[in-house]
Amino acid sequence: MPTLSHGQIWRAIDQLAEQHGLSTSGLARRAGLDPTTFNRSKRITSDGRPRWPSTESIAKALAATDTSAEQFFTLLAPGLSRLAVEGFAEDPPPKGPLHAIPQIGFAQAGNGGFFDDAGFPVGAGWEEIVFPEIDDVHAYALEIKGDSMIPVYRDGDVVVVSPKADVRKGDRVVVKTRDGEVLAKELVRKTLHHVELRSLNPAHEDRQIPLVQLEWMARIIWASQ
Repeated sequence: MPTLSHGQIWRAIDQLAEQHGLSTSGLARRAGLDPTTFNRSKRITSDGRPRWPSTESIAKALAATDTSAEQFFTLLAPGLSRLAVEGFAEDPPPKGPLHAIPQIGFAQAGNGGFFDDAGFPVGAGWEEIVFPEIDDVHAYALEIKGDSMIPVYRDGDVVVVSPKADVRKGDRVVVKTRDGEVLAKELVRKTLHHVELRSLNPAHEDRQIPLVQLEWMARIIWASQ
């Protein structure tokens, strides 16, 4: 599925207000915000750039309407709150307050400047998606491109990656090599000298990467479908 867009988030706010018999101004007032916070005139800046609602304003609107994060996810995109379960067992989307996490595409991830040596997201150029808060401040999202990860991940799917999570045999992982190659694979084995990775698409070969060529490896904790 595609990444959450500016339009999707604002439409979800409109639907939230409508579900509770409120205008967007009424929703803002109930949430203790400036009445114009969610107005259409606030959604585009004076120079034509999209203006995104803050995570704080969304959180206050959800609290004021007694709406859970999962319910709001259903408004955002019906498929986003559903665990992709065919053939693997990532964790379901966690429940909790919504916040923004950084997101880029796989092609961008291979470029320099987006990750530090430990695989944590850094620098500029990241977009953001809304996701329930999880126990990893360094978590980020990657948008799948191409068919190399079919049938598990398809073009446009979004995976959430946790650099903090322990990686075990059988986990789905994102790997970056020192040559800038970014891969989504299944970890078969890690030795003192290399990692063995199984390709998700049987049309693509498995990989064995020497540890000296491995920049970082992080576990995929959730995936949309």
